[in-house]
Amino acid sequence: MRKFGPLGLFLVFIAVAPLVLPAFYVTLLNYIGLATLVTLGLVLLTGVAGIVSFGQQAFVGMAAYTTAALTVLMGLSPWLALIASLAVTAAIALLLGAITLRLSGHYLSISTIAWGIAVYYLLGNLPMLGQYSGLDNVPAVAVAGWTLDTGRESYYLIWVATVAALLGARNLLDSRSGRAIRALRFRGVMAESFGVDTAALKITVFLYAALLAGLSGWLYAHFLRFVSPHAFGVNAGIDYLFMAVIGGASQVWGALIGASVLTVLKEWLKDLLPDMFQRSGNYEIVVFGVLMMFLLHRTRDGLAPAFARLLPAGPARQRPPDAPPLATRARPPAGQPLLELRGVQKRFGGLLAVNAMSFDMHSGEILGLIGPNGAGKSTLFNLITGVLVADAGQIRFLGQPIERATQREIARRGICRTFQHVNLVSTMSVIENVALGAHLRGRRGTVSAMLQLDRQEEQRLFAEAARQLDRVGLGEHLFEPAGSLPLGQQRIVEIARALAADPVLLLMDEPAAGLRYGEKRALAELLRKLRAEGMSILLVEHDMEFVMGLVDRLVVMDFGEKLAQGLPAEIQNNPAVLEAYLGGIE
Repeated sequence: MRKFGPLGLFLVFIAVAPLVLPAFYVTLLNYIGLATLVTLGLVLLTGVAGIVSFGQQAFVGMAAYTTAALTVLMGLSPWLALIASLAVTAAIALLLGAITLRLSGHYLSISTIAWGIAVYYLLGNLPMLGQYSGLDNVPAVAVAGWTLDTGRESYYLIWVATVAALLGARNLLDSRSGRAIRALRFRGVMAESFGVDTAALKITVFLYAALLAGLSGWLYAHFLRFVSPHAFGVNAGIDYLFMAVIGGASQVWGALIGASVLTVLKEWLKDLLPDMFQRSGNYEIVVFGVLMMFLLHRTRDGLAPAFARLLPAGPARQRPPDAPPLATRARPPAGQPLLELRGVQKRFGGLLAVNAMSFDMHSGEILGLIGPNGAGKSTLFNLITGVLVADAGQIRFLGQPIERATQREIARRGICRTFQHVNLVSTMSVIENVALGAHLRGRRGTVSAMLQLDRQEEQRLFAEAARQLDRVGLGEHLFEPAGSLPLGQQRIVEIARALAADPVLLLMDEPAAGLRYGEKRALAELLRKLRAEGMSILLVEHDMEFVMGLVDRLVVMDFGEKLAQGLPAEIQNNPAVLEAYLGGIE
């Protein structure tokens, strides 16, 4: 009950506010609701997925003008115009997303400014849309014969949409798709290696943010009964981004907090500052700039986490209940050819990182891949897992070529990996990171997540993640932030995440790095157990004591080429290996 106390109080306030507040404050709440919808899209797009956009106001304007034109000029019903507005917004968002999301960094941000400006001048120069004077006499929305033609009457329509969007976004981030979205910002390569289609997911988030902005535009047009381009200029886009940052750019409820703070402050400062300076002007922008600098200095994660610390702590999270196990892959019989490399080559400019690399691996064995730093081992891992594409040669898995396959396709075939450098989403809990590894073992998408129709599947995914964490000895750390664990334990979490994917072939890049002696022994026992269960493991490691007592065979690389191959005892006595890797005979 305590967990839902703040949410319950918020819903009660929203329900009774128009009954007790003066008309001015009801109108102010309407503006907050409209701004929250746009800011919520930015929270998901910019704060969570890492796609910085200054152009969300363009989608608000597109939808507002579409509904205004259809209802004023063509006499269409506002509800039919809603469908048309969202359809137009979605079509333009898909077109712009397909173009701009291919960019990255500041190029992406600049492109959003560019099409935001273009839309503003387009709307202001079309005579049929009233140019910069806009369109008036937009009809009010009617619900069951009740015309919503005042601020109080429009209030509930605006806030039903806003609350539904907030709860839907919260549900989305707490789901299989949400975990993938949270990995987009810094861990895109890792997410792809577990089957996440990052390009499609970015388009999905971009579209969702645009539709929220479009819904806000439709509500705005029928609430004010008037539209003009001035409400959809670049300054509006910057205001929305301010709201997201002030509230908490990665927090769903930060959208509401930021929209409330900025909207109320803007209204208050518009009256206070001209009186203070005895002249008119946009002085509130200066105050917002100072406020932004102060907030970024004191609480760079926004106000939402600070407010959350003031609320009573909820009950401790409970271990996921047991659930039916997920379907598992059939593993090939021991000794069957599993992975074959023939003449694989990769060049980076003038550097030949991997040259004519060939070896075979059989099902049910642990094959060690060793060599000095810079020998090309990690590059070879990236070629096998699809992060890089080979310039020449063949890579076959279970008899099928994979040298041109994407990371997602390779993950679907049963090849999973850990990384040389820890690749966890540090702000997510340990169990969420591991559940991300089971992404391909779930099927529910974003709409099911928002409507919470995925709860049964989520129970199974989390139960699987908990089982794998128990398997690697981290069952007591399920709900701790992954970034708070020591380096050695973070590497073990990566192993659990890979196991959650139910791999046929597990590629492990220096899994023992950073582990203490006892942890290494436990890891070796775990790998032997996995081999006994039929799993095949390709292992890169520099700890020779760890490797020699564990692997069935070894492949040695030096300067991108295969130097030797054989049993551990043979490799230990190979003069070329001793010279290149172990420091020579003496």
